[in-house]
Formats: sequence, structure tokens, C-alpha cells
Amino acid sequence: MKLYSCALTGHRDLPPDFDKNALCYALEDLIKEGIGLFYCGMARGFDLSAFECLSVLKRKYPVEIEACIPYAGQERGFSAEEKRKYLRFVGECTRKTVLSDHYYAGCLLARNRYMVDRADVVFAFCKEKTGGTAYTVNYAKTKNIPVRFFE
Repeated sequence: MKLYSCALTGHRDLPPDFDKNALCYALEDLIKEGIGLFYCGMARGFDLSAFECLSVLKRKYPVEIEACIPYAGQERGFSAEEKRKYLRFVGECTRKTVLSDHYYAGCLLARNRYMVDRADVVFAFCKEKTGGTAYTVNYAKTKNIPVRFFE
């Protein structure tokens, strides 16, 4: 049986009315549709919120999560609370892939392409026409990979 996969992408800064419960239900719906592997970029905001939901859903469903880390030390710029959460989440992942041993211009986009290139579907929280999330959505479309949007 094929393990269907999903790349997660979304903004770092979430609006005050962002509904994490709705996000959890949307991710559960994807799992019920056959998604068994999630690629998570482990960035602040949407990525870590989605991971938090998946962490709970892993208790109920046999899902795998791959931490797709663009460069070693990604968490250095996080707040103390985000850093603790990040390190705990990375420890919960089924797999951890670090794409570079250092930061370089474009490494975040390289991480996003890595995830999209392996995914059967992209799940995106994208409210802007520019930036990394918009780039990732457009990249997926050029690869004919379906994109589902979290509203």
C-alpha cells in the first residue's frame, strides 16, 4: 500500500484569529483521505502549529512526520518557548532531514522544494501573493502537485 504524503507550508506570522482547532480537523481529514506522511519545515507559525496538531493526531492514527530542517541551528532565532517546543517536536519526528550544515541565502526555498518534490499534495496556509509560502504553492503548481488551502 502506497504511503501518501503531504508537504506543509504556511506563514510564520499567523493572524490573531487563526483557528488551531480548525487546523487540527483539516489535518485529520487529510489523514482520513490517506495521507500517512507529512513533511514539515519546522518554521515558526504555521509549521509548528500544524506539527502540534499532528503530534496529538499521532496518538490516534499511524502517521509519520519528517522534520525538513533547512540548516543546522534553524531554531537559534526562536523565542525560548518556541525553541523548547521546536526541540521537543524534532525529537518526536519519525525522520529528521537537515539539508545544510549552515544558513545560506535561498536555503529556506531549497527546503520547500525538497518537501514539494516528495509530496503527493501540498497543504498551505497562504494569504499573500509573495514570500516563501506563495513561492512554494507556485512551485507545487509547476510540478502539477495538487495544493489544498487552509482557510
